[in-house]
Amino acid sequence: METSFVDYVKICCRTGKGGAGSVHFHRDKFTAKGGPDGGNGGRAGHIILKGNKQLWTLIHLKFRKHVIAEPGNPGSSGNSSGKQGKDEYLEVPLGTIARDAETGEQCGEITEDGQEVIIVHGGRGGLGNANFKNSTLQSPQFAQPGEPGKTEWKILELKVLADVGLVGFPNAGKSTLLSVLSAAKPEIANYPFTTLVPNLGIVNYRDYKSFVMADIPGIIEGAHEGKGLGLRFLRHIERNSSLLFLVSCDCKDIVDEYKILLNELEKYSPELLDKKRILGISKSDLMDAELEKEMKKDLDKRLKGKDKVPTIFFSSASQKNLTELKDLLWEQLNS
Repeated sequence: METSFVDYVKICCRTGKGGAGSVHFHRDKFTAKGGPDGGNGGRAGHIILKGNKQLWTLIHLKFRKHVIAEPGNPGSSGNSSGKQGKDEYLEVPLGTIARDAETGEQCGEITEDGQEVIIVHGGRGGLGNANFKNSTLQSPQFAQPGEPGKTEWKILELKVLADVGLVGFPNAGKSTLLSVLSAAKPEIANYPFTTLVPNLGIVNYRDYKSFVMADIPGIIEGAHEGKGLGLRFLRHIERNSSLLFLVSCDCKDIVDEYKILLNELEKYSPELLDKKRILGISKSDLMDAELEKEMKKDLDKRLKGKDKVPTIFFSSASQKNLTELKDLLWEQLNS
């Protein structure tokens, strides 16, 4: 599963030339010198991204380095337009963004199933000589050539679409929580960076409702500078509606860890701090009630003002407060 997740590809997109307009004059057995009837050239095929909700990775495009669309056919006599070149479709998962490889400018974004976005236009067909006839020019001897095609390198990036993104250091319990709340089966082990790719799971809620949760691979300090696989991981957090920060109860300082995570997000993209967030203290079955009460007091005292955030102590192993956690997440998603 790890090797099959591809969230970045670079492809060369080439569209053909538009068909040339025709220079032709009407002739038949009754007409020796008729008027112009040259048809228009057909446009060349576009290269188009199309959303497919059944896909969740770009692996099918990993080894497709060149995408070539057909040229348009020239126009012909009798005002007949040339055949249009066939469009080339690239099916991609929802959450895919296309950028120009040279400028970095975004040229398309797919967020819905069946949505289509043209990322490279085919050359337009030229006008035939029939289009240039007027009162002073009865017999135009010219037509437009087709517009030339384009060759452009495009970068396709996948940013996972989910309602809730799990954010935390490696080994904070994100994969375990996802496996308990949903049918997802991420790899789980007691060492850092078990998760190397985002995992998605559908969390069932009351009255047959549900929401999508994403286990984002663990962030480390310096992730915004690209340390570890930081930038690749942080990219997926941008699309989540709400963020659930997970900090293990056995860490040295819960507030310090939470603030380090916030700092990494802010340095990568300050807009991420505008998202709704919850602080979840994981593995709380390791604590007794008295210690938990003291830690709650400490959190209330230190997380004030702009740092104030809803907090909840829970345990995936003992399922402590998991229903309350889902209630909190649902309330936040629908507030």
